[in-house]
Amino acid sequence: MWRATVVVVAALLLLRPCPVAGDELLLSAASSLTDVLRELGASFEKAGEDRVVFNFGASSDLARQIEAGAPADAFFSADLARMEELERAGLVDRSERRDVLSNVLAIIVPAGTKTAVGKPADLKNARTIALANPESVPAGIYAKSYLRSLGLWDALASKVVPTLDVRAALAAVATEQVDAGIVYATDAAVSRQVRVAFRVPREQGPPIVYTLAPLKASRKPGARGLARFLASPEAAPIYERYGFVVLSAHSSCRPSTSSPSSPSRCASPCSGRP
Repeated sequence: MWRATVVVVAALLLLRPCPVAGDELLLSAASSLTDVLRELGASFEKAGEDRVVFNFGASSDLARQIEAGAPADAFFSADLARMEELERAGLVDRSERRDVLSNVLAIIVPAGTKTAVGKPADLKNARTIALANPESVPAGIYAKSYLRSLGLWDALASKVVPTLDVRAALAAVATEQVDAGIVYATDAAVSRQVRVAFRVPREQGPPIVYTLAPLKASRKPGARGLARFLASPEAAPIYERYGFVVLSAHSSCRPSTSSPSSPSRCASPCSGRP
């Protein structure tokens, strides 16, 4: 009798459909998005079969990697210029781009420092200032643009210590390797080892735009689903909790045609699987 039962169970196991294996989706994203994307990635994974793997770094470096043929299914850049480079190279489709977030800059100092920095001009008193590389990395480019707008760049340029990305600039200040730094306000918020000396009002700083797109070369259906989810209303409260400014639906979902007056259409934030 027990042999017959074993045979029946074995037969049922053979007849049961196998679970569908999901894809591994590689998202190359600006380092300033590290914390919020890890949380959103986990939420996306719970809703489907796909798994999200991250490649965080300076947007400029990530764009160069993608242009050189490095694997990626989607790109989340901290500025428009890097995304437009990939678009000109035919690697992303403009119709699939979404401008998702904004941010503001913050001047930071080590938490225990006695350095008297309360406004941008006070940076003249600092010996060293950490910036993400101001010649190539978005956070550094934004910081340089802001200091130039105040007429301070020429006086401060020799004090700048360029770093690989904005998180490296944050770390340099947190470990007191430099006297001060300029990072995104969202980066300053994740470290107890730094203090915000001055938060740049959004209307006074350069326009900061985080833009997202799936890569045209990706054949994984989930890549477009992931991009839709990360630009969806469901993701917005998570971004805001981390301090990001969520751009309006009009700006974050591009028109469905080339006409600027065309209504925006956003696909539902599902996994993208048929």
